[in-house]
Amino acid sequence: MNMKKIITVFERVIIISLTVLMGIVVTVSTVELAYLLFKGLFESQEGKALLGLNDLFEIFGLFFNVLIGFELFETMKLFFKENVFHAELILLVALIAVSRKVILLDYSSMDPLSIIGIAILIGTITGGYYLIKNSNKNDMQQTHGS
Repeated sequence: MNMKKIITVFERVIIISLTVLMGIVVTVSTVELAYLLFKGLFESQEGKALLGLNDLFEIFGLFFNVLIGFELFETMKLFFKENVFHAELILLVALIAVSRKVILLDYSSMDPLSIIGIAILIGTITGGYYLIKNSNKNDMQQTHGS
């Protein structure tokens, strides 16, 4: 067995392992999200909001975790089909992850330069995603238009 074949088999084993583990994480996170949501709804006390602000932040955080996990799961699924990681999906996962962080940040205790840095990061990821998406669209038009 040559070295290239060994590396390919190793990559496949790692990707399969990561996919199984990601499936477990997404499933457990989804169950935990449902539990927290129903617990918050059914255990609310009279005269109070159904879900408090902290509950909402926790639920949104878990929701984004599930979404990130699902997108990573989709990325690995595509890797199995085409044996290539798609930069478009990776940037989408990054954008979701940064968005999750932005939603959960406590801005009152943050340095203004950090907020500017996060804004630049979001703009850069969004710009990269747009360029790749636009490039893929142009490639498809040239392929089908010719």
